[in-house]
Amino acid sequence: MIRQLQLNSYLFGGNAPYVEELYEKYLDNPASVPDKWRAYFDQMQLVPAADGSSATPDVAHAPIVESFALRAKTGALRPAVAPTDLSVARKQVHVQSIIAAYRFLGARWADLDPLKRQERPAIAELEPGFYDLTEADMDIVFSASNTYFGQEQMTLREIIKALRQTYCGTIGAEFMYISDPAQKRWWQQRLESSRSTPSFSAEEKRRILDRLTAAEGLERFLHTKYVGQKRFSLEGGESFIAAMDEVVQRAGENGVEEIVIGMAHRGRLNVLVNTLGKMPKDLFAEFEGKAAGDLPAGDVKYHNGFSSDVSTPGGPVHCRWPSIRRTSRSSTRWSRDRCALARSGAATPRAPRWCRCWCTATRPLPARAW
Repeated sequence: MIRQLQLNSYLFGGNAPYVEELYEKYLDNPASVPDKWRAYFDQMQLVPAADGSSATPDVAHAPIVESFALRAKTGALRPAVAPTDLSVARKQVHVQSIIAAYRFLGARWADLDPLKRQERPAIAELEPGFYDLTEADMDIVFSASNTYFGQEQMTLREIIKALRQTYCGTIGAEFMYISDPAQKRWWQQRLESSRSTPSFSAEEKRRILDRLTAAEGLERFLHTKYVGQKRFSLEGGESFIAAMDEVVQRAGENGVEEIVIGMAHRGRLNVLVNTLGKMPKDLFAEFEGKAAGDLPAGDVKYHNGFSSDVSTPGGPVHCRWPSIRRTSRSSTRWSRDRCALARSGAATPRAPRWCRCWCTATRPLPARAW
C-alpha cells in the first residue's frame, strides 16, 4: 500500500526532476514558483536537518554544479604550483645532469699533465652554462642525496667544487661503462667520499715511498748497467709496484694463501725483485749470462718463472710466476696428444685456456698435419 502511494505521489517517480527544478527556483527566488508550491517549500524550511540543526538554510545546487563544471574545463581544479617551485625543480634536474656528466666525462678533463705543456680540452657538458645554470644559481641549495659527498644538501658551487676535486684532479677515473650497478656505486662511494684523495697514515706513506724508491732505483741501475739489453722498463709506471704491494698485503689479510701472477711484459723484472722478492744478484747474473738456465739466446730474463713466500699481516702468501717455457711445452704436448686423438677418430677435448696453438680450432685438421 505504501509502495503504491510512493509511486503515485507527485513527489516521487517521474515527477522528481520537476519538483527538484521547482525547489531550485524557489531557493533562488521564492516568488518565481506558484503559491501552493511556495507554501509547501516554506514549511520544508522549518524541518530540522538530518544532524538536528536548523540554522543553515538550503542552498541551490545548480550554480555549484555549473561552477565545478566550468572550473574542470579551465583546469582550475589542478593543484596550483608556484612558478618559483617549477623553476627550482627544473634546476634540480639540471644539477643531476651535471653530476652524471662529471662521472662520465670528468676523466677527460683530469689534470694528468704535471708539466702543463698544453691546456686541458674544453668540455661543454662540464660547464653549468650548458644546463642554463648561471652565476646567480651558484649559491642556491640543491639536493645532493644521490652523491657520496657526505651532505644531503649543498650549494651548486659546493657540488661543482666537489665534482672537480673527485673526477678532474690528478686521478682520472673511468668506470661508468660498467654494467653492474652495484659495482658502479662502489666506485662512486670510494671516490666521492674521499674526493679521490685517500688519507694515509705516516707509516703507510713511508711504505709507499719505500716501494717507489725501490722501483725507480732498480730501473735506473738496469738502464745504466745493461744498456741495450731487452728488459721492458717500468719507467713512468713505478706506482704499479706500490699497488702490487698493497694487493698482496691486503690479500694476505683476507686469508689468501696463493697468488698466481700473469701480466704484460712492461715492468715484469721490477715485479720479480720488488714484489716477489727475487734477489737482485740473481737477476744481474742472468743479464751477464752467469746464471744456469735453458733460456735461448735473446730471450727475456723472466721466462724461467719464479715463486716465493711474501710476508703479510695475515701470514705468508705464496706468490708464483709460472714459467713461460714450461707453459709452452705443456701446450705443445697437449696439441700433439689432440692430433693423435683426431687421427684415431676419437672425440678431441677442448683446449685449455693457456693453449693458443692452431689445432685448438674446431675445424678439421689439414692434410699436412698427418
